[in-house]
Amino acid sequence: MSLKMPAPDQHVIARRAEIAAALRAIVPGEGVIEDPDGLRPYESDGLTAYRQPPLLVVLPETTQQVSRILAWCHAEGVKVVPRGSGTSLSGGALPLADAVLLGLGKFKRVIDIDYEDRIAIVQPGVTNLAITQAVEDRGFYYAPDPSSQIACSIGGNVAENSGGVHCLKYGLTTNNVLGVELVLMDGEIVQLGGRQLDPAGLDLLGVVVGSEGLLGVVTEVTVRILPKPQTARALLIGFSTVEGAGQCVADVIAEGIIPAGMEMMDKPAIHAAEAFVQVGYPLDVEALLIVELDGPAAECDHLIGEVERIANENGAVSCRISQDEGERMAFWAGRKAAFPAVGRLAPDYYCMDGTIPRRRLPEVLQRMRQLSDHYGLDVANVFHAGDGNLHPLILYDANKEGELDRAEAFGNDILRLCVEVGGVLTGEHGVGVEKRDLMPEMYSEIDLAHQQRVKCAFDPDLLLNPGKVFPTLHRCAELGRMHVHHGQLPFPDLPRF
Repeated sequence: MSLKMPAPDQHVIARRAEIAAALRAIVPGEGVIEDPDGLRPYESDGLTAYRQPPLLVVLPETTQQVSRILAWCHAEGVKVVPRGSGTSLSGGALPLADAVLLGLGKFKRVIDIDYEDRIAIVQPGVTNLAITQAVEDRGFYYAPDPSSQIACSIGGNVAENSGGVHCLKYGLTTNNVLGVELVLMDGEIVQLGGRQLDPAGLDLLGVVVGSEGLLGVVTEVTVRILPKPQTARALLIGFSTVEGAGQCVADVIAEGIIPAGMEMMDKPAIHAAEAFVQVGYPLDVEALLIVELDGPAAECDHLIGEVERIANENGAVSCRISQDEGERMAFWAGRKAAFPAVGRLAPDYYCMDGTIPRRRLPEVLQRMRQLSDHYGLDVANVFHAGDGNLHPLILYDANKEGELDRAEAFGNDILRLCVEVGGVLTGEHGVGVEKRDLMPEMYSEIDLAHQQRVKCAFDPDLLLNPGKVFPTLHRCAELGRMHVHHGQLPFPDLPRF
C-alpha cells in the first residue's frame, strides 16, 4: 500500500484518557467510544483498502455539543476528522491515530418541510433517500440520488458534492443545496445561505459544498425539493460494442436532448447486475445504456423516438422501452445494485471516479482495456455516461501479494488518462486520500497554494481532517509570506493591510 498519512503526534496520543474525559463532560453517557472493539467499525470508510483506528470517537447530538467539542479541540490542538455514514469511496473519513473522529450519525431529524417554497431543512445524518421519503406523499422528491442513497447521509453528500444517476438534468448536490449551518474549528456557528434562492455576498456556500470536511462541520442543511415529473420512461439499449454505446451517448447530447439520467454498463457489470437482481438485462451485448426521459407525456414520447433513432444509427442490437413504472424501476434496479453486484466477481474491487469530455468516451474505454491487459487485472465499468463521470471497478484479491499495489497503480493511470483527455480527477467521490497524491497531475503548485489559502481562512491551525486532499500541506504562515528581493516587496506602491 503506497498511501502515506501524517506521522501521529505521540504527545496527543499520550493524552488520550484526558481527551476522552474532557469530551465525555460535553457528551455524557455513551457519547464517547474509546475501547478497541467499539472503535473497529470506524477504522475505515467505503474505501476499505485503507484502515486506521481513530484516537477515539465522539457522537454528539446537538449543534451546541459540536461547537463545544470543536472549541475544546481547537484550544488543545487536537485534530478532528468529521464522519457521516462512512460511505465515502475516497477515504475522506479515514481516521487518524492522533485525531478525534466526530460522528454525526445521531443528527437524523427532518426539521422542517416547506412545500410552498419547495425546501426541506434536515440534519446531516438524514440519509439521502429519507429526504425523498419524507416528501413523496405530496408528490415531491430530492433529485441527487447516489447509488448508496439508502445509506449515505446528506451531510456526506454536501462534503463530497455527490451526484447520482439523475444529476445530468437536475445537477449535483451543489445545485440542490440552498443553505447550511456550519460549525468552524474554533466552535463558531455560522449560517451560509438559507431559504432564499440566491443569497447576497460571497458564495461561501459554494466553497463549503465539496470541501470534504476541511473547512467546518455541517450540522444543518437546507435542500431544494422538486415536484415529481408528470411522466418518466426509460430505454434499455444494448450494443455490440462499447464504443458504439459511448458514441450514442455523445450523439444524444449533441442533438440537444438532456435525459433525466443516462447510465452505461459494460459486459462484466451487466452479467453481475443481472445475476444479482434478475430484471431481464440482455446478456449477449457488450454494453448497455439506460436512458430516462421525463416531463410531459407528449415530450417523453417524442424524445424516446429520437433516442431510439440515434441508438440504431450507432449499432444498437436491442432496445426495450418501459411501459409502466414497475418496468422503469426494474431497469434502474440493476444499475443501483451494480456496485454490490460486482462484488460477486472478485474478493475485492477498487472503485474509481474520474470525469472526461463525453466525446472522448470511446477512446478512453479502449485505452482502459489496454491498461487492464498491462496490469493483468479485470475491470468492470459502471458510470454516469451522460456527464462523462466514469466509475471503473478494478477487480483484485487483497490476499494475493502485490495485487492491491497493482490495483492502485492501475487506478492512478486511469485518473491520469482522464486528466490527459481534458477531464478531472473526480466527479462526485471527492479527492480524500485516494486521489490526494495525484492533485499535481491537474493543478500547478500555485493552484494548490491558493486552495490551501482557503483552507487557512477557515482553519488556520489545520486541525480539521488533515492528510486529505492536499499532497503537501503548508503552514498557513508559509503561504502568507511574500518574496523580498533586495529588501523590496513586489509592487511597493500598493497599500499593505
